[in-house]
Amino acid sequence: MSVKIRLQRHGKKGKPFYWVVAADARSKRDGKYLEKIGTYNPNTNPATIDLNLDSAVQWLHNGAQPTDTARAILSYKGALLKHHLDGGVRKGALTQEQADAKLAAWLEAKAGKVDSKKEGLSKAKADEKAKALKAEKAANEKRIAAAAQAEAAVVEEEAATEEVAEVEATEAPAVEAEVATEEPTAEVAAEETPVAEEAPAAEETPAEEASEEEKEA
Repeated sequence: MSVKIRLQRHGKKGKPFYWVVAADARSKRDGKYLEKIGTYNPNTNPATIDLNLDSAVQWLHNGAQPTDTARAILSYKGALLKHHLDGGVRKGALTQEQADAKLAAWLEAKAGKVDSKKEGLSKAKADEKAKALKAEKAANEKRIAAAAQAEAAVVEEEAATEEVAEVEATEAPAVEAEVATEEPTAEVAAEETPVAEEAPAAEETPAEEASEEEKEA
C-alpha cells in the first residue's frame, strides 16, 4: 500500500485549518486517513504548526511520500533532518548521541529564528500602530485648527457686518438733516423770490417839446 503524508482541510470558509495526516494514496483528500500526525494553521503570522516529530519520521522510514506542502512543513519542523540523521546512524556514519546533538542544535537555532521573526513582526505591528495613531492625531489637530480658523473668520465677518450696520445707522439721520437744510421747499423759495417792479414811464425829451412849439408857430 502506497502512503502519502498530506494535508486534510478543515476550518471555516475563508479561514482554512489543516490536519497533517498519513493516508492511503488512493483515498480522497478529505477522506479516511491512517494517522493524524499534526496540524497546520496558516491564519497566523508566522503560521502555527504542531507536528508529532517521531510519528512523522516513522512514516518517512516506512516509505511514506509527502506532498510538496507537507514536505515543506516536515522540513520546517526538522522531520526531514531527523530522517536523514537516522539514516546516517543506521549506516554507522555517526552515533545516536551525535545525531541527537545535531538535531537539538538545529531545533534551537530554528526556534531562535522563529522568535526573532515574531519579535520583528510584533515590533513592526507596534510601529505601524504608533504611526497610525500619530497620523490620526495630526489629522485631528489639523481638523480642529481648520474649524477654529473658520469659526474665527465667521465671527470676524459678523463683527464687521455689525460695525458697518452701526455706522450706517448713525450717519443716516445726519445726512437727512443736511439735505433738509440745504434744499428748501418750493414754497419757501417762492416766498423769498422778490417780485419784479414796474419800470417808470419814460419822460418826454426837450427835443420833442421844441418840435411841437415850432409847429404851433
